[in-house]
Amino acid sequence: MSVSFGACGLAVGHATDVDGATGCTVLRGADGPVRAAASVVGRATGTRELALLEPGHLVGRVDAILLAGGSAYGLDAAAGVMRWMEERGRGFDVGAGVVPIVPAAVLFDLLPLGRFDARPTAEMAWRACEEATLGRVVEGSVGAGTGATVGKFAGPASAMKGGVGCGGAEAGRLIVRALAVVNALGDVRDAQGAVVAGARSSDGRWLDGAAIMARGGEGPSSFDALAGQNTTLCVVSTNAALDVLSLASVARAASAALYRRITPAGTRFDGDIVFATAPWEGGVAAEPAQVEALSVRALETAIERAVKTAAPGDIFQG
Repeated sequence: MSVSFGACGLAVGHATDVDGATGCTVLRGADGPVRAAASVVGRATGTRELALLEPGHLVGRVDAILLAGGSAYGLDAAAGVMRWMEERGRGFDVGAGVVPIVPAAVLFDLLPLGRFDARPTAEMAWRACEEATLGRVVEGSVGAGTGATVGKFAGPASAMKGGVGCGGAEAGRLIVRALAVVNALGDVRDAQGAVVAGARSSDGRWLDGAAIMARGGEGPSSFDALAGQNTTLCVVSTNAALDVLSLASVARAASAALYRRITPAGTRFDGDIVFATAPWEGGVAAEPAQVEALSVRALETAIERAVKTAAPGDIFQG
């Protein structure tokens, strides 16, 4: 069910380092800027230029959003997006030239799959921009989801593969698309509430990370060992004509999908963030509340598909 973001004014591209088990994903304006906002859900984030997305900020537009592995090191890859934009004269006009506006968020994938010294580079991000398409988005273990894992309460040997997933929802002319890079501490559940990926015991039973956290004292020797190593990065995009304030509400409302499909979500060990975008000019007239409802639906699908389309390999041994 891979979807296209073209109707929402975005081109999406990945750059993947298979050997290093890392990568980045760029969502850039197809031919110009877009409006954007964000909602910070987790409490272990790694971000760049996030303040620019607050309502009332001077700039009020973005040229691209970068999602990357590499933990804080991955934020350097945004330079590649800026270079791609500057080469084409795209960015905030400051007279002598342009300054591309590129918010970014990262996830921790330095362990357990890849090499610690493998991080997304500016060259990779430039290539993701260059290869970005208005067509269907590739899902699975690609881009920012290359080294993603889920269900890490009992350590890497009991975790499963995460990745990139997409979802969509529509109502007449109104369109919402969602992309999720799932590298969660918790377990991922389907619409019926059944675990579809997460922490497993040696005999294959689901361990139920939320229950482990509630009980305390089980799982890893210390919950602090999990800090900063888990994140779900999301983008919901619409063709609706919304201002930044309304988009901020959309991003916040869409976070309900994380709590429905990832248990637990938004913990102090996760760096979960939801971005929301809309056209810079024009767009379909729509009530923000309707966009919010469709965004939750689309993002729920994206989260589930992020693990269902990931590379096979059940439990990691390592």
